Amino acid sequence: MKLIHNFFGHLRTILHHKRLVRHYCFKAGLYKQGIMHDWSKYHPVEFLNGVRYYQDGKRSPNFGEKEGHGYSSAWLHHKGRNRHHFEYWIDFPLDASAGLQGMPMPTRYVLEMFCDRVAASKNYNKETYDDGFALAYYEKNKDHYLLHPETKELLEQLLHMLADEGEEQTFAYIRQEIDWKHSRKW
Repeated sequence: MKLIHNFFGHLRTILHHKRLVRHYCFKAGLYKQGIMHDWSKYHPVEFLNGVRYYQDGKRSPNFGEKEGHGYSSAWLHHKGRNRHHFEYWIDFPLDASAGLQGMPMPTRYVLEMFCDRVAASKNYNKETYDDGFALAYYEKNKDHYLLHPETKELLEQLLHMLADEGEEQTFAYIRQEIDWKHSRKW
């Protein structure tokens, strides 16, 4: 019974999250990314671990897997296949002695990352959500992020704008002021 509950609960969570991200990506003009967002979540390593470590839709199953094993194979798979995660862009610079660093992300993926963070905040906080949640989560964890300065600047600008001015103003700004089509292509 628990397995069936977890299977359908996890599937519902994924579908709801993808629907929210698609909504926000479309608001930003990122139609292809809105449709293709997180397809890897249906890969067996991600989906089956998501069912096994389902957290009743209150937090990511990756946390449950990390608690059990010390790492999440689902997360390692996911971040390596989805360019909207800053972890995808961590690499050694040409001077490897500088250590791992965040590489510059193409703007389209920074925007998708922003949409993903808003959707995740809504998905996991449901009726208690407000426009400051994504910023609060970012602020709580940002000291551990390896972000390129340009990526960090744009993401923080959008998160602050969302918290201070709201969703409509932020997405209007994205559509009217950010030229993601001519930024770093990938």
